Amino acid sequence: MHVISVPQAFNEEELYVDLRPTLGCPLFLKCEGFNFAGSVKLKAATEMVESAEREGILTPGSTLVESSSGNLGVALSVIAASKGYRFVCVTDSRCNLATRLMMEALGSEVHVITGHEDNGSFLTARLDYVRRLCARDPRYVWLSQYTNPANWRAHYNRTAPAIARAFPNLDVLFVGTGTTGTLMGCARWFSRWHRPVTVVAVDSVGSVTFGGAPGRRMIPGLGMSVRPPLLDESFVDEAVCVEEKDTIRTCRLLARRGFLFGGSTGTVVGGATQWLARHDTAGLTAVAIAPDLGERYLDTIYQTNWVEGLFGEDTGLQLLGPDPLDAP
Repeated sequence: MHVISVPQAFNEEELYVDLRPTLGCPLFLKCEGFNFAGSVKLKAATEMVESAEREGILTPGSTLVESSSGNLGVALSVIAASKGYRFVCVTDSRCNLATRLMMEALGSEVHVITGHEDNGSFLTARLDYVRRLCARDPRYVWLSQYTNPANWRAHYNRTAPAIARAFPNLDVLFVGTGTTGTLMGCARWFSRWHRPVTVVAVDSVGSVTFGGAPGRRMIPGLGMSVRPPLLDESFVDEAVCVEEKDTIRTCRLLARRGFLFGGSTGTVVGGATQWLARHDTAGLTAVAIAPDLGERYLDTIYQTNWVEGLFGEDTGLQLLGPDPLDAP
């Protein structure tokens, strides 16, 4: 029985989905979306806010400000409402409408950036706006999820140990990469474990995190238009990049089994499936981290008009592909 007085006090750590019946490969999915922010970002948000409070950076009367494509913005909105801080989220047009409405319902102010770079990135414009706010008013406190070590410490202290307790014979861990906070926290922790674990980073095509060419990315969450300052590739064994079509296909396939996950989860599972298809999986214990749930993507990933607008009318529900259970 859980009894809490603040929303950030609850996060389901022990829920996993066995995806073998759906995907035909050995993969357990750690579901991080069952908390009051609906994503894994509640952990990082909590750690960053509490660290800033301990250090005296964040005090009563401070205004939190952060650049976010969505999930961290919701997490900080939850915490700001709980603790009585004002919060300004600087996002861009890719942020789902449901996500923006959630932040506003929680009392946050949402500023949507419209200008972007030639490669389609909004990040530089978002960060410039945050810097201008902080320069104009000393009450603004920027936690800077992109550079804040509390981001990865949250997962070093909580996420990785939880996985190790559940899977003492873990062989492979798949982690999505945005700011790389989840990746770095888990990879650092498992680098010191009693047995070797292959850490596979899963990124989006169009992201430059692992040296890929910059390109259009329409699904918020994973990927970066600049190299993440938190990333230390010495802790990462491999990286897999996933096309957005495959993200959508994976999300819709999982939905056909009753599991409505978000875009970041679809990318991670898609990347894990690709990796597992290329390797001998006999006796392999593999876990992927599912960062989010799917309700915020009902008007994008799960909306046929949105998908056809991006990829053409010939895609539509064909993106589901064949049902693996129908295979001979």
